[in-house]
Amino acid sequence: MAKLRFQALGELMNREAKEVVFPSAKATDYYGELVFNMDAMSKYLGKDAYKAVKVAIDKGESIDRKVADTVASGMKAWAMERGATHYTHWFQPLTDGTAEKHDGFLDYGDNGHMIESFSGKLLAQQEPDASSFPSGGIRQTFEARGYTAWDVSSPAFIVGTTLCIPTVFISYTGEALDYKTPFLKALSAVDKAAVAVAQYFDKDVRKVHTNLGWEQEYFLIDTALYQARPDLIVAGRTLMGHSSAKDQQLDDHYFGSIPERVSKFMIELEIESHRLGIPVKTRHNEVAPNQFEVAPIFEEANLANDHNLLLMDLMKRVARHHKFEVLLHEKPFAGINGSGKHNNWSLSTDKGVVLMAPGKNPKGNLQFLTFVVNAIAAVYKSQDLLRASILTSSNSHRLGANEAPPAILSVFTGSQIADTLDNLAEKITDQKMTPDEKTALKLGIGRIPEILLDNTDRNRTSPFAFTGNRFEFRAVGSSTNCAAPLTALSAAMALQLEEFKKDVDALIASGVKKDEAIFQTIKKVILESNPIRFNGDGYSDEWKEEAAKRGLTNITSVPESLTKYLDANSKKILCETGIMTERELEARVEVEMEKFMMKIQIESRTLGDLAINHIVPTAVAYQTQLIQNVQGIRDIFSEKEFNEIAAARKELIKTISGHISAIKAKVKDMTEARKKCNVIESGEEKAFAYDKEVRPYLDDIRYHIDKLELTVDNEMWPLPKYRELLFSR
Repeated sequence: MAKLRFQALGELMNREAKEVVFPSAKATDYYGELVFNMDAMSKYLGKDAYKAVKVAIDKGESIDRKVADTVASGMKAWAMERGATHYTHWFQPLTDGTAEKHDGFLDYGDNGHMIESFSGKLLAQQEPDASSFPSGGIRQTFEARGYTAWDVSSPAFIVGTTLCIPTVFISYTGEALDYKTPFLKALSAVDKAAVAVAQYFDKDVRKVHTNLGWEQEYFLIDTALYQARPDLIVAGRTLMGHSSAKDQQLDDHYFGSIPERVSKFMIELEIESHRLGIPVKTRHNEVAPNQFEVAPIFEEANLANDHNLLLMDLMKRVARHHKFEVLLHEKPFAGINGSGKHNNWSLSTDKGVVLMAPGKNPKGNLQFLTFVVNAIAAVYKSQDLLRASILTSSNSHRLGANEAPPAILSVFTGSQIADTLDNLAEKITDQKMTPDEKTALKLGIGRIPEILLDNTDRNRTSPFAFTGNRFEFRAVGSSTNCAAPLTALSAAMALQLEEFKKDVDALIASGVKKDEAIFQTIKKVILESNPIRFNGDGYSDEWKEEAAKRGLTNITSVPESLTKYLDANSKKILCETGIMTERELEARVEVEMEKFMMKIQIESRTLGDLAINHIVPTAVAYQTQLIQNVQGIRDIFSEKEFNEIAAARKELIKTISGHISAIKAKVKDMTEARKKCNVIESGEEKAFAYDKEVRPYLDDIRYHIDKLELTVDNEMWPLPKYRELLFSR
């Protein structure tokens, strides 16, 4: 292994930045050329088919078989002109990745000869083998049938020689087996609820879109060094490794000059992203060494999520062209910043009005306050659900560390908006407002745009921060499918808006004027959700104490957090709104529990193998050299000199021996603990057991290995060290 380490370093010395061939001087010349978008449809579909697809996208209406056949014919012609030979239904099973089964455009014609064929039936629905995908007990292994169904709202695209068609994935009995199905239902629910509230201010609003702008953080590691780290290959993170003398403490990597080789990777990634219609716009160095970020322009949330998943796959493929590996694990290196995927979330109407942006007059600002206040309340009422949607095995290493929000859900609004909300709550009375009160309120609301001009600072310790015209869900992990947290958030927002409208309508029915009814309901919501608002340091111990006093929960255990999916409040949010059935919800919890358990199991087995088969033998070999050295110097020095030298060497030998013994004993204990956990039948109980009985050994064993790394001869150490992994580009 030591030889492999130095071979990897030697190979790295010969790396050269790959030249990138630009398809055009302007991105707009090739943007979306591999996407069957509306522009392509207008050229390859007839007028009626094009109109039917547009209506289906805009209004969520279904497409009949005849139109589907026309679309399939046009889509095939377009794809084959661009070199496609196969097609696939591209879907999002509960594996945290995407899935696809490729079929050729090949079939028998009427005369028995082979022809290229693609029908509306094949476009609209397929039946992939579903037996090996996680289902949480919805189906048995022998029940292989599952269905993928075309998501008309997300355009097809070409990767390599394959036409990819975004789809949902459901079981034979109709239950969702993917992330997209409940996500689409949640987006529909918040659309309906938001339209009803938005019509208080504009009766012509017919649709409300959920918008998403993700910020994808990632690490780049040289391929040769990556291949010399079995823990990175198998577990996605380093299970051992002492911190480098220099890491991120100087903040010199953040927003610094992008290394040439990395820049070439980024350029190719942007070109390929733009060809696939992914509107990536921003690239920069992140805080940790060898950490970077890519971010797009905002899009409709379903499409944005599809684009993020496509980009995550694209990043890995492009990186290999440049001899890099992409790490999307939330915490691949201990002691430095991990990677998040901030979800910038907003709502906008079909008339182009951003509902969380200040208006140009008091009426527009009253609408702004209505949606901001309800968003805050939605987070307050769904804090446990939102945490469960993001607290995974990998993200649990990051949340609460110095670069990420804590596990306590809170909302940052900025002091000016906080003051505005507090003042509104104080001024609005439950009785009919006087003309002076109305004037004062309108004047106060009218000043909101001015206030927000100076309210641009962001609280990096806040899990959920208001940033001027949107909220930023900062606690989402870099490897997460955005659909998981946004399904929870959208469902919570939909339910909150429904309750808000119900309260406003009740006041109006009792004789209260509409504006007064809205004001009074806003006050009620502000007061109810006040505990979730916090503009201070989310890392401080004082906040933990204060949050407990406010009744906010602080759950750091992944299994415990996952159980909150099944409490009465979460079921009300997800099941009573029709986003999921209770069976689907219970199945997802079972899947997430199993994924958590298996990831800890994989890490435990990997660490045990590395410790016993690589680290311990290396340490023993070095210890043997020291012993031989002590024996060899006896004939050179006097007895007094020998005793002085030998005493220091013996102390070092004892130290190494102590770490070796500790590692061997703890690996044995960890293995026994794992065996006991494995016989537990309940998935939930097994996840809790792995969390409590196995996971702590990972840090305990690592401690002794990292101490040995500082002690053993550098020439003998078998694995690339942090200083090599993080500063080799």
